[in-house]
Order: sequence, then structure tokens, then C-alpha cells
Amino acid sequence: MATVDTDFNYETIKIEREEGGITWLILNRPDKRNAMSPQLHADCDDALYRLATDAKTRVLILTGAGDAYCAGQDLRLFFRGTDNAPRQRFEAAQNSHSWRWSRLSKFPKTTIAMVNGFCFGGAFTHLIGCDLAIAADEAVFGLSEVNWGIIPGGVVSWNVTQVMNQRDAMYYSMTGDPFDGKVAAKIGLVNSSVPKSELREETLKLARKMAEKNTATVRFTKEGIRMVRDMTEAQAADYLAAKSDALRFHDTEGGREVAMRQFLDEKVFRPGLGNYIREDSAGQKSAAKG
Repeated sequence: MATVDTDFNYETIKIEREEGGITWLILNRPDKRNAMSPQLHADCDDALYRLATDAKTRVLILTGAGDAYCAGQDLRLFFRGTDNAPRQRFEAAQNSHSWRWSRLSKFPKTTIAMVNGFCFGGAFTHLIGCDLAIAADEAVFGLSEVNWGIIPGGVVSWNVTQVMNQRDAMYYSMTGDPFDGKVAAKIGLVNSSVPKSELREETLKLARKMAEKNTATVRFTKEGIRMVRDMTEAQAADYLAAKSDALRFHDTEGGREVAMRQFLDEKVFRPGLGNYIREDSAGQKSAAKG
């Protein structure tokens, strides 16, 4: 059962906690389908800054309150409301890009988007900024900007080409046609879709799986996957070798050495079937996970 963390008190978002190191970041403007206002951008930017080093957080789940994930930018508050306020417009744009991409895509722990309903326009950036994503079959996605005379804002056009093939990115951007969670899974925008009645539990199941992993290894793995996408083979080989070496200095659990000993010497661990058995500082084994 999730509980609200009152140490994180914001106007437009909620932070809730589950047992086992799972934290929810919930966009909380349900009456506006969680459309993103300047205040929401500021709140999310501050929350992600704080949660990045929060000892209670091993996995972060991003979702929306009510029946929507996020309907994109709030046109009245973000655009019209800042037409004659250049400083506010600049700050809103900076915070918007910062939390939805810069902070989220580089967040040091596992991030999961739970798409529970409408997901439109600018919401694609923070959806794709998350490492993993699960959608309700009934969720509705759309890049509808073409229908009212603009292109997808910010870096949405670039974001969709990172996860969708060129034909699908072109089709949905150029037609503005909506699609559901099942299609989103089929075209690779999300990892999977499930009936909405099962969405929360399936998302928590994945979050619990990731919470059991070695956090340093997860961090270096996700950073490697994101960075090598646009590298040559030679650049990737050099970068990943350096990343592998750096992990051994950052992993306070000594996972590589523990797992090797448990597999080769003690024969109590099989890598293909789950995680190695975590040990405390005295070398005592805890219950096997995974």
C-alpha cells in the first residue's frame, strides 16, 4: 500500500512510497488530464533532483493521477499564459526539458512509466525518458500537433525516432491518428500493455524485480545502453570497457566478485535464473532474490 511522503510537498505532483524502495512520482492535475503547466515543470524538476540521491528510492515509477497519464503541455498556462512574460516562458521551457529528458533519462536508478490513460504530445518525451514502460491496453496515445498546425514540440520528434521505427514515427506524426496501448507495445513505444485492471500490479511486479538488482550495475548498464546508440563500434567498445572498469570501483556490494564466487566455488547461484545472493558487510547471505 503506497503512502504519501509529506517531506515532498508540491502543488502539482505527489510523491508516494511503496515497501522495498519503490517511489511513485504522480502528476497530479487530474482535472486537466495532467497537462503540464509551468508549475508542474518546476515541481518535477525539483523532485527528480532530490530523488536522484534519495536513499529510500531504488526504483521510480512515473504516472498520472486519475484517468490520464499526461495530455501534453497545458496550452493556456504554458503557451498563452507566458506570451507576454519572456522570463517565465524561458524558465518554464528550461524546466520542461530538464525534468522530462535531461534529469529523467540520466536518473541513476531504474525508471518505469506507467501509462494509465491519455498520453499526448509532449508526454512522449518523459515516457521515452523512462527506462521501461507499461501501458494499459485502453490507454490512448497521440501525436496530434499536425492537426492544429504545429510540429511536435521540444524534442518529441527526436524522442520518437529513438524507440519507433521510421515508418511508424512518420505515420503517427504526420496523420495525428491516435492509437491504443496494444499498438504502442507492438511498435515498441512501450515494453508491454495489459488490461487497465492489471496495470498497477504488473508495474509493481516489474518494479520489485528491478529493486532486487544491484543498483550500481543497473545504473551503469542503462547509461551504457543509452550512450552507445549513436556511437561507432570502436567508440562503443572503448566506452563500454571504461564503463565496466568504473563499475568495479562504484559497486559497494562487490557484486562481480560475490557472484563469481557463488557460481564457481559455492555453486549456489546460476546467472540465467536470477540474481546472485546478496551479502551483508560480514559476508552473511540474505535470502536469494529474483
